[in-house]
Amino acid sequence: MFDGVLFDCDGVLVDSESITNGVLRAMLHELGWAISAEDCFQLFVGRALSDETAVITAHTGFEVTAEWLAEFRRRRNEALAASLRPIAGAVAAVHAIDTAMGGRIACASGADLGKVQLQLHKVGLDEVFAGKMFSGMDQPHSKPAPDVYLAAAAHLGIDPVRAAVVEDTVPGVMAGVAAGATVFGYCPPGSPAHHPPRVLLDAGADHIFTSMADLPALLPAPSRR
Repeated sequence: MFDGVLFDCDGVLVDSESITNGVLRAMLHELGWAISAEDCFQLFVGRALSDETAVITAHTGFEVTAEWLAEFRRRRNEALAASLRPIAGAVAAVHAIDTAMGGRIACASGADLGKVQLQLHKVGLDEVFAGKMFSGMDQPHSKPAPDVYLAAAAHLGIDPVRAAVVEDTVPGVMAGVAAGATVFGYCPPGSPAHHPPRVLLDAGADHIFTSMADLPALLPAPSRR
């Protein structure tokens, strides 16, 4: 069996991508970039916005400032606090996996730590992940680099090769693969805020699943191959 489980946050534990990207898209429209919802998702989901400022400048001519990023986070957090919901089945799955793993679980996100904390508190998962929330923005490199997953595994005292990573984006899958973990790609059918299975498999995901309710039973499977 795995020695621990490392969860992404957005799109895996919380249904936040459409909310966050709606705020970002509105602010990009204000800068004169009439980006579509689909293109906004493809360009920015799974990556730290602070790492993608050159893309915004290339399309708008606007040099992204710390003030603009702070305003984005303010508006984003306001929208998340008002509308965020957990991914269906995620809360029960996390509690079941936490019990099975003896507490050796962590949340490793590419987002800023304040966002992670706000979201997990909103959906009632802050206590189970207390002291085990990690942000790629606090590491030398964020996803798709493996740093945040390596940091989470080190905190749990486990070899990342013996960890399961639960992800839903290409950069996240790449980060888990680079860390040496076994990556489970979450792809709920028909969701416009998630990549299709083939995209995550091509990025290196080892397994694909479509319902968070199925995850607790799936995690031990690789050890029986």
